[in-house]
Amino acid sequence: MPLQFIVLIAVAVFILLILAKNVRIVPQANAYVIERIGKYHTTWNVGIHFKIPIVDRIVKKISLKEFVADFPPQPVITKDNVKMQIDTIIYLQVTDSRLHTYGVDRPLVAIENLTATTLRNIIGELELDESLTSRDTINTKMRAILDEATDPWGIKITRVELRNIIPPADIQVAMEKQMKAERERREKILLAEGEKESAILRARGERESAILQAEGRKEAIILQAEAERQARVKAAEGEAEAILKIQEATAKGIIMINESAPGQGVIAIKSLETFEKVADGQATKIIIPSEIQGLAGLATSVKELLKD
Repeated sequence: MPLQFIVLIAVAVFILLILAKNVRIVPQANAYVIERIGKYHTTWNVGIHFKIPIVDRIVKKISLKEFVADFPPQPVITKDNVKMQIDTIIYLQVTDSRLHTYGVDRPLVAIENLTATTLRNIIGELELDESLTSRDTINTKMRAILDEATDPWGIKITRVELRNIIPPADIQVAMEKQMKAERERREKILLAEGEKESAILRARGERESAILQAEGRKEAIILQAEAERQARVKAAEGEAEAILKIQEATAKGIIMINESAPGQGVIAIKSLETFEKVADGQATKIIIPSEIQGLAGLATSVKELLKD
């Protein structure tokens, strides 16, 4: 094999090795910062790239994913001079690879220190009770301040959370006592409300029972009055029917008398019997019409003759 051919093969292999070594593939959610002769040249995003040997170099490989920075508890003092520890979590994301590379040295350390100072400033304007109940307000203020401060570093603060607020031991004991007293107060209020509701229901039941009893008595009185009225109606109807029957009997008697054609003597005797019933043995004086007196004498004569 000629020497020249071997040299060509060696050169070709060397060139292929150099090309393979200087070809880079940037994966998803990553970025490479490239310098050319010591100066920022460009930023490689997702895809295949080739750098010039010796001239270009990869300065920094940056992840564009959102990540979490969990900082240790920071000592802070409230407006009412209560010292406590606050544990903070920061969610951030690199938005500009160039600024992130050249903006600040050790950006996480810078953000941690900035978070501590910002937290002290915000808590220093609040009292203890406000600090414990205003987490959302503190989170919003801190996110706005940190996001503005980290813009020159190519970092976006997406979220800030106060994970834990640790007050002093004596404050914790006092808070536990306060919470216990509050629970007891709520329990008493609930018991009082229950008793009140029970009393209301009991009074309402008694009132409804009294109303039902009164309605029952009223209904009984009405029924009794209706029964008495019907009894009176029945009695009146009975009396009327009795009078009607008497009148009918009298009318029938008169008809029968008329049909029998009684004589003058019979009429006189019946008249005397009627006067006898009218007197009933109690009248002291009876005035008899002249016509009846003659008939009375005739009746007496007839009785004497019958005796003989």
